[in-house]
Amino acid sequence: MVNYSENEGKLYHIQAGPGDVGRYVILPGDPKRCEKIAAYLEHPELIADSREYVTYTGMLGHERVSVTSTGIGGPSAAIAMEELVMAGADTFIRVGTSGGMDLNVKSGDLVIANGAVRMEGTSREYAPIEFPAVPDFEVTAALVRAAGKLRLPYHVGVVQCKDSFYGQHSPMTKPVGYELMSKWDAWVKLGCKASEMESAALFVVAGSLKVRVGSVFVVLANQERAKQGLYNPVVHDTDGAIRTAIEAIRELIREDERKK
Repeated sequence: MVNYSENEGKLYHIQAGPGDVGRYVILPGDPKRCEKIAAYLEHPELIADSREYVTYTGMLGHERVSVTSTGIGGPSAAIAMEELVMAGADTFIRVGTSGGMDLNVKSGDLVIANGAVRMEGTSREYAPIEFPAVPDFEVTAALVRAAGKLRLPYHVGVVQCKDSFYGQHSPMTKPVGYELMSKWDAWVKLGCKASEMESAALFVVAGSLKVRVGSVFVVLANQERAKQGLYNPVVHDTDGAIRTAIEAIRELIREDERKK
């Protein structure tokens, strides 16, 4: 059942509806990043500003492309994807920030996820825990080619997704800190590249809705490098991840046109 708001034809949370968004959508978390991302589009227009969901739609060539913020975490990201699919979107790229885990992943590097650890709650309401959280191959491959074309430092691998930011950064202040620490150690030993909060939910939700999704992140810093006394500045510039997503969508548009 489509859940429309009192604003006729608009979906309840994102306040956009069919005809308002493009087939391709970039998903930042922070609403304040939407305008910056939309500036890479031609003739961007603000479509909606509701709660944590800000939506712009513009053009890349002759194709409409949108940007919608999701807020923090899996629940709000899942709502955004569900409603955007109802509005007509079918291809998504999550652009965000992350904390590095692998010692080779440095501040300012990009991480492109080829899988996500489901250490969060949202995806469990879509699929049994045995089901893997994996992105679409075509979208992921386009992100890898885009990062290479732009000559940006990047890593491809599994990311860890959680619901509690401070469960990661101050685990021993929590009653279950022993469990958080032991699992973090396991993810590091298993080669996880970075930690973030949305991809596991988005990957599983996309699987359930039969749509495409991929993720690219900039690494703010790496707490494992900090533990080892390695160089570890804090980097906040998301421009490389944004440019990678834009270039990947350009390529996906070309590939989808060839398939027609």
